[in-house]
Amino acid sequence: MKKAGILHPEISQLIASMGHTDYVVLADKGYPVPEDKKRINLGITDDLPTVPDLLKVIETELNIERIIVTEEMEAVSLDRLLELKQLYPNILFEKITHLEFKALTKEAQAVIKTGDTCAYANIIIVSG
Repeated sequence: MKKAGILHPEISQLIASMGHTDYVVLADKGYPVPEDKKRINLGITDDLPTVPDLLKVIETELNIERIIVTEEMEAVSLDRLLELKQLYPNILFEKITHLEFKALTKEAQAVIKTGDTCAYANIIIVSG
């Protein structure tokens, strides 16, 4: 039995297999996942877990080069964006449109869905 770190086997394997500049999407509960994309669903109920909850755990095992957010997050959920930037001041944040974000999802290694109900809570983490 694994003693510490990420205990979820699919997420642990995903993080261990990521290379430099690989993407993984951390998504809210409503984010549409392309049919051909690996989906890991962690949502238990509303806001359990949230994207920041998941990021906090992943960040302990993955070197994150940058975090991609949407312009819509800044416009609609500014508090969330400011929270993330405060928690991760040494990580570069890049903004793109929601449509560009959906296109990048197709290049991600996987999409991990949460129970997050925050509008436009989705982020892409890029491994360093």
